[in-house]
Amino acid sequence: MKLGLVLLTLNEIDGTRALFDSLPLDQVDEAFVVDGGSTDGTREFFSDRKFRMLDQTSGGRGEAFRMAFAASTADALVFFSPDGNEDPADIPRFRKYLEDGAAMVIASRMMKGAFNEEDSQRIRLRKWANNGFNWLINMLWNRGPYVTDSINGFRAITRSAWNQIDLDGTGYTIEYQATIRCIKLGLPVCEFPTTEGQRIGGESYAKSIPTGLRFLRLLLSEISVGTKFAERD
Repeated sequence: MKLGLVLLTLNEIDGTRALFDSLPLDQVDEAFVVDGGSTDGTREFFSDRKFRMLDQTSGGRGEAFRMAFAASTADALVFFSPDGNEDPADIPRFRKYLEDGAAMVIASRMMKGAFNEEDSQRIRLRKWANNGFNWLINMLWNRGPYVTDSINGFRAITRSAWNQIDLDGTGYTIEYQATIRCIKLGLPVCEFPTTEGQRIGGESYAKSIPTGLRFLRLLLSEISVGTKFAERD
């Protein structure tokens, strides 16, 4: 299996500098950046290292996923954000699950053996909200193993699954939609536990309340569309 690594960046120079040397580039068959218009030196960092970079001019995170698949020849892509939340050491772990037949593999922050960045806090609002969205889609559509972290962006998707799920999401809902549609079609979704680190520099673009409302709108849309997306030419 040819495995590609996609680095998703938008003003992540601090995390990029801290994590780049830890990326296991020798464990993947291709690697490139999809950059959303960084102005903090992220683009120059990769350009100086002759690292392949795609310039994204519109469309949010969902468009970054679509650009990545269109530009790659890999059988599966691992999506990684160098912001400190995701552990580069986990990148090679995706291959085994993919080669064993998984259509999608998620690095879970919620399952047994995992650590969520809020686990050291008494009040874990973001984790509780994520688990609520997890429960809803498992209750509505899942007939296989319970999916514990349907929202996390640190994941791999095979090209075959990508072509079947026909995603039209734009921003941070793209991963949630991908999980939902794999579940709807009965495609095998696997997870492994990961440790979520603290963000390195900058601040998240995914503000809790607006992002939660987008997830809710997407969920209602997916209830309406059913599996009609799979019937498109």
